[in-house]
Amino acid sequence: MSAAPRADANHCFVCGPDNPLGLQIVFGFEDSICRGRFTPGPHHVGFDQVTHGGIVFSALDDVMANWLFLQGARGFTAKCEIRYRQPLPVGTSIELQASLKQRKGRLYVLEATAKRTHDGALVASAQASFMIDDFGALARE
Repeated sequence: MSAAPRADANHCFVCGPDNPLGLQIVFGFEDSICRGRFTPGPHHVGFDQVTHGGIVFSALDDVMANWLFLQGARGFTAKCEIRYRQPLPVGTSIELQASLKQRKGRLYVLEATAKRTHDGALVASAQASFMIDDFGALARE
């Protein structure tokens, strides 16, 4: 499931392997779905041992961005909407998944979910629009 990170993203807060303060989530792409796993630690807390919502948002945004990046595309988040369903206690692992919902020229709309790995319960979902600068492998579709 893993794939090599982009060389220019080694210090990315979410997926950069060289960022000692980052989340260091490893993403992979298979069967048109980008996946990753993350277990929040004590440095990711907001209050009452609950993971900060911004951390959950960052993970969902990045799994969608990596749906593009792992196919060689370059782009940026134009708009993102998140829906929090329940708190994510520190130490609770989640599975992140992203897939393509719609494509219109340079605009790609993706959707993502964060589900607890032990029971599959939905923690949060997001939908985002990405503007593509360089289509890379996507240009061959």
